[in-house]
Amino acid sequence: MPAALFPTLHQSPGKPALRFGDLVIDYGRLAAAAHSLALRIADTGRVAVWATPSPHTCVGVLAALLAGVPAVPVNPRIGAEELAHIVSDSTPERVLAAPGDALPEALDALPRTDVDLEPEGEPHRPDGTTSAPDESAPALIVYTSGTTGPPKGVVLPRRAIAGTLDDLADAWGWTEDDVLVHALPLFHVHGLILGVLGPLRRGGTLRHLGRFSPEGVAGALEEGGTMLFGVPTMYHRLADALDAGEGADGGRLAAALRGARLLVSGSAALPLHDHERITAATGQRVVERYGMTETLMITSVRADGERRAGTVGVPLPSVDVRLVDDDGRRIEGGDGQTVGEVQVRGPHLFVEYLHRPDATAEAFAGGWFRTGDMATRDADGFYRIVGRKATDLIKSGGYKIGAGEIENCLVGHPGVAEAAVVGEPDPDLGERIVAWVVPAGGPERPDERELADHVAQRLAPHKRPRAVRFVDALPRNDMGKVVKRELLRG
Repeated sequence: MPAALFPTLHQSPGKPALRFGDLVIDYGRLAAAAHSLALRIADTGRVAVWATPSPHTCVGVLAALLAGVPAVPVNPRIGAEELAHIVSDSTPERVLAAPGDALPEALDALPRTDVDLEPEGEPHRPDGTTSAPDESAPALIVYTSGTTGPPKGVVLPRRAIAGTLDDLADAWGWTEDDVLVHALPLFHVHGLILGVLGPLRRGGTLRHLGRFSPEGVAGALEEGGTMLFGVPTMYHRLADALDAGEGADGGRLAAALRGARLLVSGSAALPLHDHERITAATGQRVVERYGMTETLMITSVRADGERRAGTVGVPLPSVDVRLVDDDGRRIEGGDGQTVGEVQVRGPHLFVEYLHRPDATAEAFAGGWFRTGDMATRDADGFYRIVGRKATDLIKSGGYKIGAGEIENCLVGHPGVAEAAVVGEPDPDLGERIVAWVVPAGGPERPDERELADHVAQRLAPHKRPRAVRFVDALPRNDMGKVVKRELLRG
């Protein structure tokens, strides 16, 4: 692995690196801003980054990586309770934010450094005399929701970021000539590591749309975009727009998608129906890949190989993948039918769950990370994800959401005695969050809107239940555990 995460940062100073709306930042300006900020935070232990969909987030994270300071990306729509946990758990010494951004109380209490896109003085360029941080050093701490309890901090080393991006470059033929288009949030793996650090490692260009729309996608691809990243909800809406013939001309979106080099979907499975609709309208086959916060990318359909709809492709070059049965025995061969749990090992793996040695140890089996995802593998080595080993992880709109934290939040409402949360299939979101609630005794029962708002305000808007169903009791087994399968059967 090269010593530097961004070996091409200084090669083409006049080339566009980032575009947000009408604001274009070339590599010379980006490098100057990032190095200037890196010098200001070099002695910091950890920094929180207020991760708005803006160039300030990109510069802030890049500066932290150049300085060798672990960065904690923070969802700008996060609820107060979840944010308080992340700040107390990760203990950042400073917060990076765009000038003028209003910060919530937990972050506002920290020393603040504004991210300046136009630093004063001569642009700083390293002279090569300082050594790069060790490849095993922490680069990012990304918080992910488990099935129960508060979010866990996933500590990702520098080698994992470099390795996964280089593997994707191999799989997708990703080069400095590519212009990546997306509208993903910048506080998780998909939008930040793949969607920002990916183009910067290659020396290419990122065009961020700010807010997703089929019209925005069409315009960006028409103006030179070569790759599109999205989650299934976005591709579902593109498919709907294609069916409706939306745009200045009925074929505008279809033509724009047809002209892209690569359409990539991730974060959840893309329904076969949407695959088929997009291919029928554009001739393009969407590429799917598979990964997790703890592992980064594991498999992908290759750009130079067969694009099998409904599969997540084959293992990336640096990753070992296996399927195991319920007894932990490796499933050999591939018949496309036998289901096993996906387990992974390799340099892309996280270092630990921050302050959670118990959870870290529990996540591994003899050096293999246990993903909790169930899959099949065919004779050609293509994997197909069939679902979670448990029912407590919901994939909605590209987010992975733990049911347990929503249940805990609901029970914190005075009108709720018990709660169980499940994911139900949704044609737009992939899965929608549904809460089953036993009301507390009292003269007034909370309504559906009140409980949904209660969750959105304390956790995050995308964790809001889309439906709340009131019941007299939850189904339980002899051990007192809620049997969610019965809820899913209705």
